[in-house]
Amino acid sequence: MVALAAGVSPSTVSRILNGTATVSPARQDAVDAAIKRLGFRPNPVARGLAGGRTLSVGVLTQTISSPFYGEALHGIEDQLEKAGYIPIFVSGHWHEAEERKAIEALLSRRVDGLIVLAGRLPNQALQAYAKQLPTVVVGRKLSAARLFSLGFDNEAGGLIATQHLVECGHDRIAFIAGDRAHEDALAREAGYRKALQQAGIAFDPTLVIAGDYTEAGGLLAVNRLLESRLPFTAIFAANDQMAIGAALGLYRRNVRVPDDVSLVGFDDLAPAKFAIPPLTTVRQSVYEMGSQAALAMLDLLRGATPSASLPPPTLVPRESTRRVLR
Repeated sequence: MVALAAGVSPSTVSRILNGTATVSPARQDAVDAAIKRLGFRPNPVARGLAGGRTLSVGVLTQTISSPFYGEALHGIEDQLEKAGYIPIFVSGHWHEAEERKAIEALLSRRVDGLIVLAGRLPNQALQAYAKQLPTVVVGRKLSAARLFSLGFDNEAGGLIATQHLVECGHDRIAFIAGDRAHEDALAREAGYRKALQQAGIAFDPTLVIAGDYTEAGGLLAVNRLLESRLPFTAIFAANDQMAIGAALGLYRRNVRVPDDVSLVGFDDLAPAKFAIPPLTTVRQSVYEMGSQAALAMLDLLRGATPSASLPPPTLVPRESTRRVLR
């Protein structure tokens, strides 16, 4: 109908819509006017299927409502949109069975690629999915055909967080750990222990409190720490959400941050800037993580080798830490 109204061939209209046509300004104007008059909208699904693609990428996250994953999904969405792809987001809720079910749902919708943010699926399962379609995995170290893994140096992040507290004069540093089923949680704890060793401070396992990466987990962890009556002057929490929960627990016990206890988080999420006091933390750009994962996926879809990478961790000092007054 557009071609008939504009007096050109359907193939010319198609090339104009795809941006590959070289036509006179008069023909271009005629096609644009016909599109506007008829209210024509290209169907991306039909165009994708004609080329053997759906122009969609499946994204397995864990908790869409999480501020951490929310930033990553934003980065993925921005990059895919620029390339004409639509992300389809599903959650696994840290349950392997739910993750498998979610991925199977994505495969049934014929997504062109798969981006997996962390999760419980074993490496062998992810490598098997890569045999079916291009796959990008964030937070793992994996290798396979049509699979690209994007990692962050969590151990270095844990090291610099703890070193900062040591440099402030603290030698009784508690650690609120993340879920030990996560590789990043183990790496951050390894960085904490390495910093203590380098400073000649004996590791005290009673100062390591289990957490779950949530605000509520940080609150419960600091309550257990205070009830233990163990002496400590600083806390390193394995993520910002637990650090914010810990700050609330300290406030409710009339323990002042940083006057009585210094506090460091990890991630540099947006709420860290607006905490009271603003939270000292280790920055990993979660938005950039999502953006780089999407760029790696676009490279795989083009048949290219991804070159995506993440910047190293950096300390962001704010008002939640201070030097010990002797």
